[in-house]
Parts: sequence; C-alpha cells; structure tokens
Amino acid sequence: MEHQEEFTPEQSKILEMYVSNLDSNIFVLRNLPEVIKGALFSRYSRSVLGLRSLLLKDFILNEEMAFDSIVGEPVTNAGDEQFVAIKKAQNFYDRILDGYGDDSIGELGGTHLAIENVSMIAAKVIEDCRIGGSPLEKSTRYIYFDQKVNGKFLFYREPVIMTSAYRDLYLETCDMLFETYGRLIPPLTEKIEKTFPKEPDVSQFAYNAALRAKVLDCLRGLLPASTMTNMGVYGNGRFFESLIAKLQCSPLAELQESGRKSYQELSKVIPSFVRRADPTHKNQLSYFEYQERLNHEISTQVSHLKELEPMNEAGVRLIDYDADAPEKVAAALLFSGSNAGLHELQEHAQGMERIEREKLFRSITSIRENRRHKSPRALEHASFTFEICADYGIYRDLQRHRMLTQEKQLLTCDYNYYLPEEIVGTEFEADYHKAMQEAKVAFDTMAKALPEEAQYAVPMAYNIHWYFKVNLRALQWICELRSSPAGHPMYRLVAQEMAKQVSQVFPEFESFFGFVDYDGYQLGRLGQEIRLVEKMQARRP
Repeated sequence: MEHQEEFTPEQSKILEMYVSNLDSNIFVLRNLPEVIKGALFSRYSRSVLGLRSLLLKDFILNEEMAFDSIVGEPVTNAGDEQFVAIKKAQNFYDRILDGYGDDSIGELGGTHLAIENVSMIAAKVIEDCRIGGSPLEKSTRYIYFDQKVNGKFLFYREPVIMTSAYRDLYLETCDMLFETYGRLIPPLTEKIEKTFPKEPDVSQFAYNAALRAKVLDCLRGLLPASTMTNMGVYGNGRFFESLIAKLQCSPLAELQESGRKSYQELSKVIPSFVRRADPTHKNQLSYFEYQERLNHEISTQVSHLKELEPMNEAGVRLIDYDADAPEKVAAALLFSGSNAGLHELQEHAQGMERIEREKLFRSITSIRENRRHKSPRALEHASFTFEICADYGIYRDLQRHRMLTQEKQLLTCDYNYYLPEEIVGTEFEADYHKAMQEAKVAFDTMAKALPEEAQYAVPMAYNIHWYFKVNLRALQWICELRSSPAGHPMYRLVAQEMAKQVSQVFPEFESFFGFVDYDGYQLGRLGQEIRLVEKMQARRP
C-alpha cells in the first residue's frame, strides 16, 4: 500500500522542477543547492509530511526562506550551455567507466534519494549499506505512528502474505498492534506526567518534547516491523550502485521493488554511476547468480547445526578479543613520534609494566574535553566481538554505526520481548503482554511456511540476535554517544555494558571510556530539549 500525496496543478508544476517523480514513493531531488537539500533532509526526520509536501510548505512557499533567490532558475532547456555541459560530462564518465572500470570514479558524483512508505525492515537493509551513504530516517520518538490514511494504519502489506492463506491473520495482527499502541499513548502520557511533573524553571516546550519522547520510547515496541517509515539518503554513485544491486537480490518483494524504483529514479539524475545496476546488465546478472549460490551454500551448511543451543537470554557478551591489544595500542600510539619500527615498538610495549601502559593511555585521554575529541587511530589496533540479544528497537538504533562489522539473524518471536519498567505493575501491562502474545501466535503460524515474510508481523519489542565486531576507537565513540542522557534507556544499557566488559578484561583501557555516562535518568531527553530551547531563544533578534 502506498499513501499518495495530492497536489494542485500549480503545485505539481512547481514540484516537477525539483523532484524526479510526483507519483512514486521513491524519487530524487534535483535543481536544488546543497544547503537546501541538507536543510530539507534534516527537517524531514521530524515531520509527518512527505518530502514533497515539506519542500512546498517549509521551503518553496515559505517567504522567510527566500527560496527563489537561493535556487535561481532550474536547468530545463536542452539548448542551455549548462545542460550541454552536463551531458558532455555524463558521456565522459561513461567512456571512463567503460575503458577503465575504476569503481572509485563512481564516488565523484552523488545525489539525494527520498524513499517513502517503506517498512522498517527495508529501512534497516538500506542503512546497512554504510560506506558512501548517509541515511536519515523518520524517528519513532518524535513522531506518533498511530495515524490512519483512508481508514488504514500505515504498515506494509507484504504481497506474498496478502495473496496467501495468512492474509487476514496478518492484517488483524498488525491492526491490533497499532490499535494497542495508539490506545495506550494518552493514559501513559498522563501517568508519566503525574509521576514526573514539570519543574517551574523548565519551559513547557522542552518538557512536552521530553515527555513525548519518554512515552513513545516506552510504546515503540508495540509497532510491528511492517510499520511504514520515510528515509532520506544522500550517497555517491558507487554507494547507490551497490545498494541497488543488494536490494534487487533480496528474497523480499519490497526490497526488490525498492531497488528497481531506485534504479529508475537515479538513472534520471546520475545515470552513468548506476547503469551497471540495471537488472539486465551483465554485472547485475552475475551478482544475482553469486548471491543465489552463496545463500544456497550457507543454508546447506546451517541445516547441519540444528542441535546447537541459541543465545536465549537478552544481554551483551564479549566473546572475542586480542590478548595483546594493550601492547599493540601502546606501540601504535608511539609510532608517529618515533623513528623505530612498529615491530620493535610492540616488543618494547610488551616489556612495559601494565601501570606504565596505563599511564601512557591516561596521558592521551586526559586532554580530551568532550566525546567529540576523537582518540588517535592507534586505538584501531584493538578489536572486540560482542554478541547481543536485545529488542529490535535497540538494534535499529545501534545498527546505524558505520565503522564496524555486524550481522543479524532473522526477526522472530523466539527470544522474548522488552517490557518497559514504566508499564510494569500498571493497568497497561496486561494489554502490552496480550498484544505481544497474540503477535507471537500469528508469527509462529506464518513462519512455518513464510519465515522471511513473517518478519513483518514481529513487534519491535521482541529481541533479535546479532553481533558487533568493532575496534576500540569506534567502540569508544559508540559507547560515549549511546550512553548519553538523551538516549533510549535500553540502548544506553547496551553501550554501558560493552564499555564495562572491555574495561574488566583490560583495566588499562578504562580511561578511553571517560565520557561514558553510567547514570540513570527518568526524563533523559529533557536536558537536551532545554538546551535546544535556549539556543532558539538566543538566536532571536
């Protein structure tokens, strides 16, 4: 199901200058300067409007934006000198790619792609293509997802399920989850407001924003993975070519369609960079065959492992690390200021007492004033593998980090689910449990025949099993960022736990986690919202 926006003939004529398609849920921005596109995508993540409506309302028709003077006249005339130059550049890129096949050339051109009304499952697959692309997704903590369009909740009607015997079961389950979500918002808001009343010195705007985030953080687990979301993705040509190839090879119909539409729209703007993702191109055909054979081989091998025990309990466990990590990090820290070889420095570091290495690490970390002061790349010489079992909402937040290796298993209802402590012992708890249990019955029924497609019915509160392989420098960034007070309380716990476990194994690394926040917060978003209000007030004339 696609929710189509409606525009007047006059609005459509204006929008045609700046978007590649007025009807499709996937389209490209064009004839817009980077400052407009960046601002538009930033605004997009916190709006219920589609990107085209937002462009009209907040930019084109907003007199304060002075849109015409910023954008100027769009290039539409085939005889225009600029138009001719663009065509020449395109032909040049085609010749280079044909003659040399240098993939890095594909990184020299990029564009903004809007992807609307796709499921959260599709959004995660798109965001997993990390290098060369920057995605921004509609937030579940700022936007209410209980709206209906034409009397229907906004979730993906998976075509295989919709033509199967499970159609009614699927629709009833997703409707039930959305209804429970929407029904609990008002009473839970009232309860949390009474429990944590507004302080006199806190603005109403900041308090309301923090209160809404708290409520929606508690209830987002009721939303099924089929929930529709919107995305803005900026990427270079190489990124988009890889993304399209991956989407078109997916076993899920939604991802195949998203890949096909993305190729169609991007071909209108950066055709030279994505042409090898054409479904009929030899590269795409070869890649599809490779993926089919790869999936077959993995499935064959996995079929012999049914007797192995799964990780059933939610939690984080450090399962692999290099015992020589401290010595390697110390040697790498000393390398740039020395004329000695790295091997010799590693031998030197192995002869150091632990207290000496700890002193070296503290001398480096003591000059950091905040988490944005990134540590030297020497920390990348230590790597860790974590196995995590946590709810899908946490996975959606932590999965977005680029500098790591990660892989997940299929979404299921086998690993229990997260129950927010704000709901425990309240009149809402029974409704929450009932919704989770009904969803599990529906999933188990569908998964017997459709294990891939049944994922769409899984509520976000259910735990998913995945792993992180990450170096110390990236881990430092993740743990300090995701433990901040404004974060969701559950992914804060995961970040805190990863930092604790590394520090337990290597106490001398503890100083690298100096800005990890281990405190607990009731309205954690409040401080950030207050600072936002203060910034807005300071900018007023």
